[in-house]
Amino acid sequence: MTGPQVPFWRRAWISVTLLVLLGAQAPQSGDDVAIAISLAQMLRAARTVISSNQALINDPDKGDKGLTGQVVLAKTLTIYRDASGTDPMAIGATTRQGRLMHAQMDAIVEVVDANQATINAKGVGFKAFIPAVFARLVNEAFSRRAGDEASVKVTAPVDLVRNRKALPDAWERQVIESKFLAADWPKGKGVEAVVDRNGHSVFRMMSPEYYAGSCLSCHGDPKGSLDITGYPREGGKENDLGGVISVTLTR
Repeated sequence: MTGPQVPFWRRAWISVTLLVLLGAQAPQSGDDVAIAISLAQMLRAARTVISSNQALINDPDKGDKGLTGQVVLAKTLTIYRDASGTDPMAIGATTRQGRLMHAQMDAIVEVVDANQATINAKGVGFKAFIPAVFARLVNEAFSRRAGDEASVKVTAPVDLVRNRKALPDAWERQVIESKFLAADWPKGKGVEAVVDRNGHSVFRMMSPEYYAGSCLSCHGDPKGSLDITGYPREGGKENDLGGVISVTLTR
């Protein structure tokens, strides 16, 4: 797992500040920012639904949980609208933002429906269908739909990454270590920049996430003891940096 497994939608709309990093240029359009913010917020909202339904998912006595892809998406959209004040369904489906958001919504439905056998298994308690796993699967399904146009990733400081596929790349690691882990970095403040990747200009945004109290059953103390997933706990504290949502858009 990478990052916390609790709702972040109750916070104010994502605070994103333009930082011109080494070798980066200022973004040319606010469209990139709006798209990146909406993709990050949609992922958070969907993860919140899975987080708030962990007791139901892990109920060994109940078979059909009624937690289908469409049900999860409907709950996700409610959270998204409450958090952002906007309706993603009102965004034109032929616009770049609309296409990418619909691709992400389709990915959410796909992942939940593909895991119905796990979610509805009777006689099994912990299903391991946790928010971090769900988010990774959604991001993978989204990437298949978006192709080279966009990607969303949940990463974290190197020492907190549980799935090696989620390791930060060089740019992400620079931002995490020089910005998000700095003692004077404003909590919740994000980073955005246009950078060169393999000779092409790409827009990148990173939004930090912090451990809440409910994260600490898996990520807190005692450090090194195994949590319910079988991973050693990190010894994290409430409000410590626990993860980062990283969005990349090809320009």
